[in-house]
Amino acid sequence: MGKEIERKFLVTSDAWRSEGQSSLLRQGYISAEPGRIVRVRIDGDHGCITIKGMASGASCGEWEYPVPLQDAAELLDQVCEKPLIEKYRHRIARDGVLWEVDEFLGENAGLVVAEIELESEEQSFVHPDWLGEEVTEDRRYANASLIRKPFSQW
Repeated sequence: MGKEIERKFLVTSDAWRSEGQSSLLRQGYISAEPGRIVRVRIDGDHGCITIKGMASGASCGEWEYPVPLQDAAELLDQVCEKPLIEKYRHRIARDGVLWEVDEFLGENAGLVVAEIELESEEQSFVHPDWLGEEVTEDRRYANASLIRKPFSQW
């Protein structure tokens, strides 16, 4: 079984902007039900489908598979719930870990979060000075939740 251990934080400043590389992500959900999330994503010129199980703390089952770019585009356009999630993902390698800072667009514009994937829930890491409140267990910040209640409606 695949397993993802991820923590999520609000971002409090633009100090991260000078670091890392960025790409535009488009993603949608075939199922956004907790415990049976099925997501389709295009990241640059790569497509994938991801299945996520029930979350427990910062952990959940996760299975991800590449799909042809054209298939991913058709799934996003024809099958996934609307609206789609669009965001810039900024990948920042720092202090031996990879941070992914997501800058949301569209109805979620103004929301900027940072995520880190860990080897264990107990793994320690350096908190960059641009990191704010942890929102790992606040389901409002889950991408699957943002399609139903976008940040602009909070």
